[in-house]
Amino acid sequence: MTAASEDLQLQTLQADYLAGRRSPLDTLQRAHEGALRAASSNAWITLLGWDSIVEQLEQVEARRAAGEALPLYGVPFAVKDNIDVAGVLTTCACPSFARVAAESAPAVAALCRAGAIVLGKTNLDQFATGLVGVRSPYGACSSAFDAEHISGGSSSGSALAVALGHVSFALGTDTAGSGRVPAAFNNIVGLKPTRGWLSTRGVVPACRSLDCVSVFAGNVSDAWRVCELAAGFDPGDAFSRAVPPGQSALPPTGFRFGVPRVLEWFGDRAAERAFHAAVERLAQLGGTPIEIDFTPFQQAAELLYQGPWLAERALAFGEYVAQDGPGVDPTVAAIVRGASRHSALDAFRAHYRLQELRRATDEVWRELELLVVPTTATSYTHAQLAAQPIELNSRLGIYANFTNLLDLCGLALPAGFKAEHLPFGITLLAPAFCDRALMQLGQRWEQSGEGTVGATGIAVAAPATGSTFARLATSPGARLRQSIRLAVVGAHLSGQPLHRELVELGARLELATRSGPHYRLYALAGTVPAKPGLVRVSSGGSSIELEVYRLDAAAFGQFVAQVGAPLGIGNVELEGGDWVKGFLCEAIATEGAEEISHFGGWRGYLASRR
Repeated sequence: MTAASEDLQLQTLQADYLAGRRSPLDTLQRAHEGALRAASSNAWITLLGWDSIVEQLEQVEARRAAGEALPLYGVPFAVKDNIDVAGVLTTCACPSFARVAAESAPAVAALCRAGAIVLGKTNLDQFATGLVGVRSPYGACSSAFDAEHISGGSSSGSALAVALGHVSFALGTDTAGSGRVPAAFNNIVGLKPTRGWLSTRGVVPACRSLDCVSVFAGNVSDAWRVCELAAGFDPGDAFSRAVPPGQSALPPTGFRFGVPRVLEWFGDRAAERAFHAAVERLAQLGGTPIEIDFTPFQQAAELLYQGPWLAERALAFGEYVAQDGPGVDPTVAAIVRGASRHSALDAFRAHYRLQELRRATDEVWRELELLVVPTTATSYTHAQLAAQPIELNSRLGIYANFTNLLDLCGLALPAGFKAEHLPFGITLLAPAFCDRALMQLGQRWEQSGEGTVGATGIAVAAPATGSTFARLATSPGARLRQSIRLAVVGAHLSGQPLHRELVELGARLELATRSGPHYRLYALAGTVPAKPGLVRVSSGGSSIELEVYRLDAAAFGQFVAQVGAPLGIGNVELEGGDWVKGFLCEAIATEGAEEISHFGGWRGYLASRR
């Protein structure tokens, strides 16, 4: 365990706040002091002053006292230094580029609205160009486990801030694997969401058409919760995308996962053994491994740095590299200057080739729910990388570079340690907007093992039921005055056609969870848009996926007034024993209706129909 470590996982931290075992002020002070003591890690470029952190907390406390819902109340987090935080320098690890941000990126602003506290800005491979974590004038980053080995990048500092126990979570970015490789090298979770689910406005682009804001955390539940709170359609971002109806969920009775038939390990037999053990573990969780031809994925990966997508980097920050100003990394400069050899003809040729490869990979997804790959084939020391900086960086991307080009989502998971006691990781991949399915399997993966958070030695927390978050969302007086919790199971779920009704009433998502095991779900006939009916039963029931929202009293009354027969609002039991208001259905409406409880929820049913 690192010297400054304490358990900052959301479940534990906020339960301690609620019980009075810790206060946000004390937690933030210890986190800040720990980050200051760990300056030699080079994780931070700008660590905010203590006065600035206290000012943020005072604003959060005032909002909480006024009754605002704050699901991340008092939680410390870090932001990669190519993402804007209002009033703070954005450097992209290039001193000649540095500028003070006028406003925060939407993803950062959303998390601050939820009550989280920015601790500072983290180190990265300059202009997010690299998977190594050493291309920065602010210092090279090492693995949290071994100073001789690299940290991975480009989101090196963000991964280290979580792995060293400085923050509960951190934002990174991911274009070619930058949100996954450093997760693998530091024994933490890296969630690379579907492109466009989180706004990239306020992010200095690497390849704007491919960039994602990513999340690092100590466990899957924390990463997912942060991602949901940071996400949302942004009309100011031309690459933002709304979540389509029926986001896929994992099948309740089993799943099929692809395994590349041939894998390159560059001589790392320990990594090869660790990957085979991970495949066996996925099979024990109910998965059926299916060997696939990995060739089209590999060929897509080769397009990223060998094709005209380099020109996007030159468009984004080539002028700063061309100035050859103070602190410009020579390897980054060499890569970006290579963009000039690509013509407009090359760009169209590459786009045509990518479309062919997408079509080829479509065939693979007809047989599978997800694909598992090693996050990296191997890891390298600083000395090895210095001898071959571009070649070894390329090797780190062979199982990552294709992801955004092929419009996939990804979840990087710790998968034990190699013989030399360095972390090993796998990545689960699925088509766009199948993020929830990856999260569900990731939670099961964690619960099947005995993982720890980064290098802290702290055990990975079990998924929270959400009651702690609910009770912490507002001050006690405000909860008594007006806070009402509402569970939804169908057309009002996020991404579903009636979700806008909740948004328009100012409802805030509190948690994604499941009901108690006493319910049956039916697909109601003749409803537009299609809706399910939830019925409580005395025996033979199931646990059903649902989401819990918070509304003030006036909004709740307005919402209930719109609910029509055969649906109504009653009391719904959550897993863990809490009761909330929620949608229930008249039993008469289920006569002759198709029971869909075995799909685990409305999303699972919709996915089965597709």
